[in-house]
Amino acid sequence: MHNQITHTHDAAFLNLTKAAEYLGISPNTLYVWRHRRQGPPSFRMGGRVMYRISALNEWVMAQEQADSRSNALLDPLGQEPVKRAMRTR
Repeated sequence: MHNQITHTHDAAFLNLTKAAEYLGISPNTLYVWRHRRQGPPSFRMGGRVMYRISALNEWVMAQEQADSRSNALLDPLGQEPVKRAMRTR
């Protein structure tokens, strides 16, 4: 049972180094994002910075949806050009 709990714990949470590896970025980048409150949500557990794997996956999907190359609704080439307002002097 203890092995199952440990396995579940390891599968649910990653420390900063393992989260960076999971995302394919350097630990320093993830550290800087955390400091600037830019990256995926994290929390402290027993004094260690931890990331929930489900939160990492959700964050990645949100980044993908915010990118016009991945989200057709944001693609500027698929939208009608906006006409400029005439300037009056």
